[in-house]
Amino acid sequence: MQVNALMDLKKDGKMYDLLKYNSYWLKDLNRNPLNIKNYKAQMKVKYRLRATDKISDAIDNIDIISNVLSALK
Repeated sequence: MQVNALMDLKKDGKMYDLLKYNSYWLKDLNRNPLNIKNYKAQMKVKYRLRATDKISDAIDNIDIISNVLSALK
């Protein structure tokens, strides 16, 4: 694996943890370091880091708060 790709993986703890649990990515990244974009996309899906996931979580939190407030009335 290229040093730049390895340093990029070690910089972010979540990316490094996902690599430990899904070691098949090591083979893919060793063969083609440009696959790091695909790896980052999979990491964002796994840890719900996409913008749509964040919006969905915010809507869920607002819904929970409104339900709690309506129950307190």
